Amino acid sequence: MAEVLVFVDHVDGAVRKPTLELLTLARRIGDPVAVALGNGAGDTAAALAEHGAVKVLTHEAAEYADYLVVPKVDALQAAYETVSPAAVLVPSSAEGKEIAARLALRIGSGIITDAVDLEAGDGGPVATQSVFAASYTTKSTISKGTPVITVKPNSAAVEPAAAAGTVEALTVSFSEQATGTKVTSRTARESTGRPDLTEAAIVVSGGRGVNGAENFSVIEALADSLGAAVGASRAAVDAGWYPHSNQVGQTGKSVSPQLYIASGISGAIQHRAGMQTSKTIVAINKDAEAPIFDLVDYGVVGDLFDVVPALTEEVKTRKG
Repeated sequence: MAEVLVFVDHVDGAVRKPTLELLTLARRIGDPVAVALGNGAGDTAAALAEHGAVKVLTHEAAEYADYLVVPKVDALQAAYETVSPAAVLVPSSAEGKEIAARLALRIGSGIITDAVDLEAGDGGPVATQSVFAASYTTKSTISKGTPVITVKPNSAAVEPAAAAGTVEALTVSFSEQATGTKVTSRTARESTGRPDLTEAAIVVSGGRGVNGAENFSVIEALADSLGAAVGASRAAVDAGWYPHSNQVGQTGKSVSPQLYIASGISGAIQHRAGMQTSKTIVAINKDAEAPIFDLVDYGVVGDLFDVVPALTEEVKTRKG
């Protein structure tokens, strides 16, 4: 089978879940070849092999941490020239999409971003996207060059499949542009103990109906009982009730969890664009005419301050 490059998202050797999802999708269209860069790259091999990587190309250098994006593009281009793959898959994070776009430009290929599914086709990989604020689903193929595709987290279930995972050192020559933008400082994000919003299997979000920053504790309590991430609508974020980093929507983060619970959110198109690909959607709103009810799988018409605490207690009771 043809080889498929998979760009590895990891933290000091710990492979993040979106990469394991990419390996599952890559196996549908070829043999996955993983590209791991930076500190701990060699430590990723075992996890990658366990999930289907036939080969792991690694390269460690200070440039990946000291400079923005371009060193990774240089390395991914070197991997592309070494492997001549049938496709290149990249996690659909903000950084991932920039890396993919720069690579596609360099190699003269088409690019598809934010795919939610991938399958083999007669003319190459077929990517499914949710477009126009999630009003339509499209299937697309790349007509020029090697397909470069970014895939949204939670688009596929992680399926282990043992493979050789042969580790090979990648030879990389950094371009002049690689050191053009230097990282001068870093500030660690304060940990809440909750899963990352874009990768979480369950997301509980609050909106204008929460009616104040102090009331978000109700949303957080439900999220914690479910082991979920906490999201917020633009109205809640603009009001200063919750951090912008937790905003779900067209101008915030796009999520696609197994379960999305919207509490006190009317369902404006801007918000729907960021969560409509969720597998199961539950809405809690006291306005029976709220637009959010047009797209949910389950809806509860009621005051969130009555419904959400009751739901939280029920979850805790069932967990014993």
